[in-house]
Amino acid sequence: MSDFNIDAQARSDLGKGASRRLRRNASLVPAVVYGGEKAPQSISLVAKDFAKLLENEASFSHILSLSIDGAKENVLIKALQRHPSKGFVLHADFIRVVAGQKLTTQVPLHFINEDKAVAVKKQGGEISHTATEVEISVLPRNLPEFIEVDMAKIEVGQTLHLSDLVLPKGVELVALAHDSDLAVANAHMPRVTKAEDLEVDAETPDAPAADAPEAE
Repeated sequence: MSDFNIDAQARSDLGKGASRRLRRNASLVPAVVYGGEKAPQSISLVAKDFAKLLENEASFSHILSLSIDGAKENVLIKALQRHPSKGFVLHADFIRVVAGQKLTTQVPLHFINEDKAVAVKKQGGEISHTATEVEISVLPRNLPEFIEVDMAKIEVGQTLHLSDLVLPKGVELVALAHDSDLAVANAHMPRVTKAEDLEVDAETPDAPAADAPEAE
């Protein structure tokens, strides 16, 4: 857990104006912690420390130890609001993790063996991803950092759906619970004509134009 610790301070100065002042004057990120049996709590984080934590992809699906003025709570990142052009975090939402209670969160998909896939290695195709993360329901002790998707056996024309994923112990897919078996990846032939084919077409002479009728 040492890589997933973050310090915060409770704040009582609320509202959009207060949030702007935090970001501008103190290089802090306003945030809210909610969930469990406690009331929502407004906090602030040191922007540079939070940015460093987010550099690790696992921080988005890992239980974080959040220390608020010295009092620790286990939380998950629920949502981030980022600057539309510069990308830095403007606001963060955290949800409390309660032992023994299932939580719902997003975890990334890690696609493996794409270069060894039948579609790529034997059929000259390529693979496209239609999802990069999935929403899961899981007890805190079973929370995975990611879900692995093995592409080795996929063939051209084949689509992988949520129901095809091999899930870690105790993990349920929220979409499947609502009968929504979404696609996550597919294999297809390249959509762009190969360069050598274009060259061949360029070397092929056009058909001769029909003779123009003689003037009367």
